[in-house]
Amino acid sequence: MDVPVNPTVEVDPATLPLAMLIAQTLIEGFNKHYRLFREISAAAKTRFEEGDWPAVQRAVRERIQFYDDRVAETVERLHREFHAETIDDAVWRQAKLYYIGILVNHNQPELAETFFNSVFCKILHRTYFHNDFIFVRPAISTEYIESDPPTYRSYYPNEANFRETIEQVFLDFGWRRPFADLKRDIDYLLRAVREHVPELPQREVNFQIQVLSSAFYRNKGAYVIGKVVNGSSEYPFAVPVLHDAAGKLYLDTIILDPGWISLLFSLSRAYFMVDMPVPSAYVQFLRSIMPHKPRAELYSMLGLGKQGKTAFYRGLFSHLHHSADQFVIAPGIKGLVMLVFTLPSYPYVFKVIKDRFGATKDVDHATVKRKYQLVKQVDRVGRMADTLEFSQVALPKHRFAPELLEELRREIPSLLEEDDNDIVIKHLYIERRMEPLNLYLERAERAGRDDLIEAAVIEYGNAIRELASANIFPGDMLWKNFGVTRYGRVVFYDYDEIEFMTDCNFRRIPPPPNEEAELSGEPWYSVGPRDVFPEEFASFLLVSPKIRAAFMKHHADLLDVAFWQQAQEEIRRGAIRDFFPYPETLRFCHRYGEGCQK
Repeated sequence: MDVPVNPTVEVDPATLPLAMLIAQTLIEGFNKHYRLFREISAAAKTRFEEGDWPAVQRAVRERIQFYDDRVAETVERLHREFHAETIDDAVWRQAKLYYIGILVNHNQPELAETFFNSVFCKILHRTYFHNDFIFVRPAISTEYIESDPPTYRSYYPNEANFRETIEQVFLDFGWRRPFADLKRDIDYLLRAVREHVPELPQREVNFQIQVLSSAFYRNKGAYVIGKVVNGSSEYPFAVPVLHDAAGKLYLDTIILDPGWISLLFSLSRAYFMVDMPVPSAYVQFLRSIMPHKPRAELYSMLGLGKQGKTAFYRGLFSHLHHSADQFVIAPGIKGLVMLVFTLPSYPYVFKVIKDRFGATKDVDHATVKRKYQLVKQVDRVGRMADTLEFSQVALPKHRFAPELLEELRREIPSLLEEDDNDIVIKHLYIERRMEPLNLYLERAERAGRDDLIEAAVIEYGNAIRELASANIFPGDMLWKNFGVTRYGRVVFYDYDEIEFMTDCNFRRIPPPPNEEAELSGEPWYSVGPRDVFPEEFASFLLVSPKIRAAFMKHHADLLDVAFWQQAQEEIRRGAIRDFFPYPETLRFCHRYGEGCQK
């Protein structure tokens, strides 16, 4: 095998065999990872066909751990077989060159580069995290990688066979479960298209329908993703396929609005299961229908979280290179567990676990980390923000505001390193920035916008209900722990007190034994570590009269223990609720049928 030429690196021929073996070990580790990743992702089709929803949830949890397990295996093998800690710099440089050579004809080169980085960074100090040793920039292009089967199927309908072609789009997925009435659903689909585009443009000679070859599986649905190409125009669409009460398949709706398609890929929802021989081709297709969606988010939503982190990190440093503002303390009430800062010109917040927590917080670092990891493993139902978790993040020191630097030195000294040029944070979470709900409500009250207050309170209560149905109790339900997205959706983002609903003990406050006990200011009843008293929520949530009025109008039952106990009972019975990542008003059963099944 020829060594790729790099004029900046001196090659010592005596070390070539060892470097080659290291490169081979690394690619074997990655290939094992992606083989297992594809197997569990491809099996999503069988789980969907069988309606095995508990298995769907288990697969989501299991797949999260695959990458870290393979990295750990590869690191251990390099230590065991090659004494990795003693390998000199020249060998690592040559190993990288060999690795690049292996990736020239690889179907997942960008993922394999990230795997190389992950393994290398477990072995050597961060001072080696530069382009001589790791892939700071991609070395292999992902353009024009051929996939077998092709990434998408193309259909060329004409006037005579148009309906049959649309029907074939869905039959070609080969689901073993029959459709209840596909011809009826095609009628609904075409009717919805005509309502969305009343005057269809004249067909050009290149008129075609392109559909990604694998369906996108999540929760209890399979999503068909594609676009119609006509001349220079492209029209994206997504069609969710669900099970009816009799266990047969049906088309629930067609989503044609690019904004709603983008929300299917919101990081506040669970990751998709997709069988992708060439993941970069899937990302490229998705970018063609959602050009404003960052590649980092698309990789993450396809279950490739480490690649999402790599793409995000490269994007962050590109932004730093083209901006001049400083990192500052994030607006809002300071947390007792997390120190939060932001870069105003960049739509993300950076969260670090403090060394010391507020007196009311009975948790430690390990518990907080475990709860943030739990959020990745559950159905986030569109109500919990996803986080990117990083280690050893070096950021330019001159970009930190003095007040933030002082706060970091005071609150997280154990997680902070600094030199003349860099601030290094040893452990860090990054989330999409949202306006804290408490600030949103205060702003709405100052503006006299009762309509905004009511809409936000409705959203807040709906978020609580949906989280409860997904077996998540937020713990700390204060407004400040929820954010408002740019679409007006309320999302939870503070996870240090979350619990599974089924682990909580929801109780009514017993009546006081006497008047003295009632006036004492101290509880007259025992309180266990996981006891929750819903009637207490009003005392810290409903201080504002306008907020109280909106809450009591729409969500008064959240203050009653009966709501929570009933939600627990449904979870224990194995009920898995349907969550629709699009407005229910779009569903065909609402628009054209006789109402939707409950």
